[in-house]
Amino acid sequence: MRLDKYLKVSRIIKRRTVANDAGRVSVNGKVQRASYDVKVGDKIEVALGQNRHTYLVKAVQEHALKEDAALMYEPLD
Repeated sequence: MRLDKYLKVSRIIKRRTVANDAGRVSVNGKVQRASYDVKVGDKIEVALGQNRHTYLVKAVQEHALKEDAALMYEPLD
């Protein structure tokens, strides 16, 4: 699944366009484009303004209900 779509489906970022334009998103310590293919076990770091958040990918699903979206990742900070 594309990185921008994963951020939207997991509800880490609310809209795909915002995820696409997000400041610096790195996966496993390397800055990646929106087209990066997310895999289980990846470590995603999202920097929006002064805020930095790190997540561990636990599941990759094409669709997720609001209640299940939080099960797709584990916050690390």
